[in-house]
Amino acid sequence: MRKFSIILFSLSIVVQAQILTVKDKESGQPLEAVLVYTMDKTFSGVTNGEGRIDISALAESQTLNIDYIGYKSKHLTPVRLKDLNYIVLLEAAPFNTSEITVSATRWQQEKNLLPVQVASIPRMEVAFQNPQTAADLLGISGQVLIQKSQMGGGSPMIRGFAANRVLIAVDGVRMNTAIFRSGNLQNIISLDPFAIGRTEIVFGPGSVLYGSDAISAVMAFHTLEPGFGAAGEKLLHSQATLRSASANSEITGHVDFSLGLQSWAFLSSATYTDYGDLTIGSHGPADYLRRHYVKTINGKDSTLVNKNTKVQKPTSYQQLNLMQKIAFRPAAGWLVDLGLHYSATSAYSRYDRLLRYRAENLRSAEWYYGPQIWSMNVLRLRHFASTRWYDEFSASAAYQFFEESRHDRDFGKTELRHRTEKVDVFSLNMDFKKSFPGKQSVYYGVEALWNKVTSGGRDEDISTGVSADGPSRYPDGSTWDSYALYASYQQHLTNQLGFQTGLRYNQVVLEAGFDNTFYDFPFSNVHLTPAALIGSLGLNWQSVDDLVLRLNLSSGFRAPNIDDLGKVFDSGPGSVVVPNPDLKPEYAWNGELGVSKTFSERLKIDGAVYYTFLDQAMVRRDFTLNGQDSIIYDGELSQVQAIQNAAKAWVYGFEAGAEWKISTAVSVLTRFNYQKGEEEIDDGSTAPLRHAGPWFGDSHLKWNYKNWQVDGYAVYNGAIRFKDLAPEERDKDYLYAVDENGHPWSPSWYTLNLKMQYRFGQYYRVNAGVENITDQRYRPYSSGLAGAGRNFIVALSAGF
Repeated sequence: MRKFSIILFSLSIVVQAQILTVKDKESGQPLEAVLVYTMDKTFSGVTNGEGRIDISALAESQTLNIDYIGYKSKHLTPVRLKDLNYIVLLEAAPFNTSEITVSATRWQQEKNLLPVQVASIPRMEVAFQNPQTAADLLGISGQVLIQKSQMGGGSPMIRGFAANRVLIAVDGVRMNTAIFRSGNLQNIISLDPFAIGRTEIVFGPGSVLYGSDAISAVMAFHTLEPGFGAAGEKLLHSQATLRSASANSEITGHVDFSLGLQSWAFLSSATYTDYGDLTIGSHGPADYLRRHYVKTINGKDSTLVNKNTKVQKPTSYQQLNLMQKIAFRPAAGWLVDLGLHYSATSAYSRYDRLLRYRAENLRSAEWYYGPQIWSMNVLRLRHFASTRWYDEFSASAAYQFFEESRHDRDFGKTELRHRTEKVDVFSLNMDFKKSFPGKQSVYYGVEALWNKVTSGGRDEDISTGVSADGPSRYPDGSTWDSYALYASYQQHLTNQLGFQTGLRYNQVVLEAGFDNTFYDFPFSNVHLTPAALIGSLGLNWQSVDDLVLRLNLSSGFRAPNIDDLGKVFDSGPGSVVVPNPDLKPEYAWNGELGVSKTFSERLKIDGAVYYTFLDQAMVRRDFTLNGQDSIIYDGELSQVQAIQNAAKAWVYGFEAGAEWKISTAVSVLTRFNYQKGEEEIDDGSTAPLRHAGPWFGDSHLKWNYKNWQVDGYAVYNGAIRFKDLAPEERDKDYLYAVDENGHPWSPSWYTLNLKMQYRFGQYYRVNAGVENITDQRYRPYSSGLAGAGRNFIVALSAGF
């Protein structure tokens, strides 16, 4: 035993042959989060920050598979591992044809064997690109559009859908709640990019596995996992990062620490970020400049001239993220783990609402969100053993808490309206996998969800400090529950042809009681019990010369939630949305054909075409309340509207990508996405679909050599002319530039960017970059927030 003294820690380390270390062959750097497993899954784990993992439980007859995105997979026996002195060097692969995904079946699967398209974003790429939020992290994929109403925001748009028609899952637990709305959402910023080990985007309906809301995609975030040590050895790893960005004066500090014992493992993570007001670029539409802002001086609202019109004032906020993981191995094949997550922001302004004018003054004196709080506690039990009913089993119980609030006051008025919502979510999942002779596998499981919504309103007179009860945004005490069972069958019909099908039955129970104190509703209680039966069918064919074809037919659904049914809110000047007790689920029917081809390990091209039909779509339409088409709301005569099953929608598009390995050090990557969407409107004609954004893509020139990594890349978006804007977007002219006819439109834009990284030894690295080099002034489609101008980024990381 050798003793090492480390600052703040004194450890005794026994060098054990059962500890496997995985490193990059070129640089010799350890690789974190490498997937190490046996084919029967009796052993499975990931390497820690030092590239190490305890494999003492590996039987002498078992072959170990070692898989990591961007590297050639290895399959090694215990004897061969011993010959290598338990140090495995992975070679960068031109293209990883055996990459593992988890989210598409809830179990580990080779991506190329699936009939669905899956995009993966590894932790190394996230550490290199340094996204500020989890929404920005998704943008790294080059396959997701990000909308931002304010800097504390980020709503992913995928294949023409967004918000409550896409699903977020964290460590297998769905994040979508009973109040996820059809408008843009910012819940995804509650996730910490530093604490995410791997991100996967499963395209197309994912309702068979994940239930309601998974209409066009599932965004699955897998957070970091602690690693175990061998008998008598402690595995210790820590990392700290300090990052700064110029465009919004960002200062971020992060630290994580992991300790692995033989049967216990621990991981702690903390991140704090302070963002200032965001500065936009110099070259582009003048419509995006912030010319005025409101300030209350001695109790009086004043419209002030913004001295620097490129500063989007106010957009600053702060955020704290904490995570604690505890894992326990009570016996061979058993794993128990506990994950504790907490995220809280400061209050932050709803910037797009602060852009609206009324005559010569801005309409709102204040419009801000209160602190956005999310916590999740999840306990999971896993068992890997060949039994009658399963070979792999996972059960999880989770509790999530969400809090959000809205606060607004009109210019010159003293009434400040406060609306606060809290959601408690309990969930239970049980998932099973069983393999059979003939390369057959069955995946099945059950899921139960319980949502309770607490909603309250308060109106404050800021001149006197006196408050009175106000109407709540949602029916207080309402509940939304979901009960489901699913099964999926997979078989390799031949060595080249695979088949997969699945089925899910889902029952939703919604209860809401309405308070008539503020509004005279013609009902006091609503009880809905919508049910859905949906399925999928897919084929995957692989030729011996690396050609892969995928065909997938699938359906998805979205059941009405509390936001759809029970919300009272102003959707825009002069209109108000009221509850509709007659809502039913909407259904999506999707077809997709995908192809990929690798040429001589130098060039890979891939693409997919898809078509989605949305039936019984829940959309906002004119409505009546007690026979009236208009009511007085917040002192203004407003058109009554409601969410109704009143439309159909169609989305079609294609995605294409190419990657060329020019040499071992130089590569080129490009991706392009096109989508077109239409929905049926009141008169039976069609109009553009709101979340079907413009074409977009990115192109990268990369250089990797020893300790250096450099990426020069361009990001680009197409234009949407006035005639192609959705009707509800045309009404938000304050978000858009003005064309030659005085109409709102979304111009095309691009940015040129450069990122680089240098590693000093095993534990230190420096990242630097400049985004939007040419200082373009642009605003992503449907966003209230314009993009950052020229932005310099520096990040320093150290560990041991």
